[in-house]
Amino acid sequence: ENSLQKTSYSYTMEPGGIFNSPYALNLSSFTKLIKRLQAIHPEASRDQIVEAIQQVRKNNKGMLCGLAISTVEERTSAIL
Repeated sequence: ENSLQKTSYSYTMEPGGIFNSPYALNLSSFTKLIKRLQAIHPEASRDQIVEAIQQVRKNNKGMLCGLAISTVEERTSAIL
């Protein structure tokens, strides 16, 4: 397992080449989440959706890990 240090965050490289951070969803999950939220909230811009996801992260002690994608989707939808 390769580890990288970037500022104070710790990132690990998953076997499939996806960076995994304890502070964010992996890129594949994030992309799926954005697409699902765009379908549910076509009136919201991508930037608005990302800001709402960041608010969910902030409300969850600065992390998204430990939350199911469906939970992140529900909480983001409530903000939007």
